[in-house]
Amino acid sequence: MTTAEPAAGNGEFDLGRLLAERGAERYELHARYLNHQLPRMLHTIGFDKVYERAEGAHFWDADGQDHLDMLAGFGVMGLGRHHPVVRKALHDVLDAQLADLTRFDCQPLPGLLAERLLAHSPHLDRVFFGNSGTEAVETALKFARYATGRPRVLYCDHAFHGLTTGSLSVNGENGFRDGFAPLLPDTAVPLGDLDALARELKKGDVAALIVEPIQGKGVHEAPPGYLRAAQELLHGHKALLILDEVQTGLGRTGDFYAYQHQEGVEPDLVCVAKALSGGYVPVGATLGKEWIFKKVYSSMDRVLVHSASFGSNAQAMAAGLAVLSVMENEEIVANARATGELLKSRLAALVDKYELLSEVRGRGLMIGIEFGRPRSLKLRGRWTMLQAARKGLFAQMVVVPLLQRHRILTQVSGDHLEVIKLIPPLIIGEREVDRFVAAFTEVMDDAHSGGGLMWDFGKTLVKQAVANR
Repeated sequence: MTTAEPAAGNGEFDLGRLLAERGAERYELHARYLNHQLPRMLHTIGFDKVYERAEGAHFWDADGQDHLDMLAGFGVMGLGRHHPVVRKALHDVLDAQLADLTRFDCQPLPGLLAERLLAHSPHLDRVFFGNSGTEAVETALKFARYATGRPRVLYCDHAFHGLTTGSLSVNGENGFRDGFAPLLPDTAVPLGDLDALARELKKGDVAALIVEPIQGKGVHEAPPGYLRAAQELLHGHKALLILDEVQTGLGRTGDFYAYQHQEGVEPDLVCVAKALSGGYVPVGATLGKEWIFKKVYSSMDRVLVHSASFGSNAQAMAAGLAVLSVMENEEIVANARATGELLKSRLAALVDKYELLSEVRGRGLMIGIEFGRPRSLKLRGRWTMLQAARKGLFAQMVVVPLLQRHRILTQVSGDHLEVIKLIPPLIIGEREVDRFVAAFTEVMDDAHSGGGLMWDFGKTLVKQAVANR
């Protein structure tokens, strides 16, 4: 006996009609029912665009104008938007009508994705699938504490590992932590400071160190040799190394994982998410060594001691399998490496030309552009005005004209930072590099010319910053 198809009529759900009728209310709906500060912020800086369609590394607005995406949904859109292979995989898995999430069977797709993911992950043996990067971090924190029998996890200053309570406890930015105490008893150490790490380890209660090989906030890379030396220190004190590759993993930095750029690094736990989703179905994964998983799941009584209601769902697993297939077949990692080197070198060549441009850093297609105090008296006065109101306003002054004048979407790398972070889809090439560098050069020319457009907007930002104090 089959289920009858729903009859057409007024009661039938029609997504296209709903969007056609109510889509224009998007900002009002968000202001009324969701985070009311988001539309307020977007209106203030002129980011309140209406995007109608997206494909690859581009959006199109209602007027048919294309916008270049150099943000990739904070790194989620590693393959760009609506990659045909990922779309087909999702259509296929829906059409298959699998008996998904019965909770009391073992479906093939999770095992197949784990097998494919571990093939890129030497020294790691098992995978736990959750639903996000922060959940992958939460899993790693729990597993490290249980496996070592110790309570404390070390993290690095300025780190970002997520915003749920456990991951917030290892978040190195006070702006995210304020007002949410008490958190877990974790301790910050400076990135790259082995002496500080050794001092904490001597206390005997450290379960692990969690670290981003390249920090998303500010785009600061772990110094050469640091990860391996930290690993040796940790293992000497029977503690674990957790690497957060939620943003840096799956080709972002020109290697499958960013830690693979440093020789001899064999993490105990690795967290991935974002790009594994294909931009469609949220998925997070915590990869770890055999002995850790076997200690956590030590008996049948503990079979569900750590689980996720939507973890390993068929749609997420199909998306992940399709993503890894595309990465291999289309040589995505090699493209990220080559295109990233081209973009970074083109931008670095501008440092000597523009006194407001301080440094270009990063690896692959994870690039930080930092601005700094200019030498000339006139520019220095304007810079000082912005810094007195709120650090980070000059970077915002660059981000806004990149979107409004050149239709290029970027982001400031963190609160109170004069850094723009570029994390575009890994599929971009020379054409997108040319477009971005040309636009960025024009914005820098305007900023250094003494012209009014950028600096008038800067005054608006100053007033807004002062009003929010």
